[in-house]
Amino acid sequence: CTHYLFIIVVAVNSTLLTINAGDYIFYTDWAWTSFVVFSISQTLMLVVGACYYLTFTGVPGTATYYALIMTVYTWIAKGAWFSLGYPYDFIVTPVWLPSAMLLDLAYWATKKNKHSLIFFGGVLCGMSLPLFNMVNLLTIADPLETAFKYPRPTLPPYMTPIEPQVGKFYNSPVALGAGAGAVLACTFAALGCKLNTW
Repeated sequence: CTHYLFIIVVAVNSTLLTINAGDYIFYTDWAWTSFVVFSISQTLMLVVGACYYLTFTGVPGTATYYALIMTVYTWIAKGAWFSLGYPYDFIVTPVWLPSAMLLDLAYWATKKNKHSLIFFGGVLCGMSLPLFNMVNLLTIADPLETAFKYPRPTLPPYMTPIEPQVGKFYNSPVALGAGAGAVLACTFAALGCKLNTW
């Protein structure tokens, strides 16, 4: 019973973090920086809970189920915010699901090897989520339309960043988010697995 309650608590808290991390669309002056930071937070919250749930049950597929729980919680919470007049542009599509499927795949393909889940699954999840997140952002939510529809105070000149050289690899938010996410997700995958060894 304690384990199942813990899964619910982790799912709720990770959903709350991802909802609050989703408003990078407002930070038009810092859009790429925010995208990188928030994509990493999405990845880490997904991977720690999914790996915990996956190794707890030992059944490939439960990581995807965990991502589905997060998605439904987010739809409900963002739906409530939408009714209050906030935009409903972030993660309308379930972008966590394909990354969680890669965790399940790594676990299943290596015959339930926990270390493979940590290294292979962590890297795959960390590298894929920023990519899916950017696809979601480009196809579902238009940042400029949202920014004009929901204006916010502009930043003072000394806080306005220099425009990045978009197109250069080292300034690509997807590449930077995927690189950092791939490294950090392994650590959080290990943490998720470790939580089962109390």
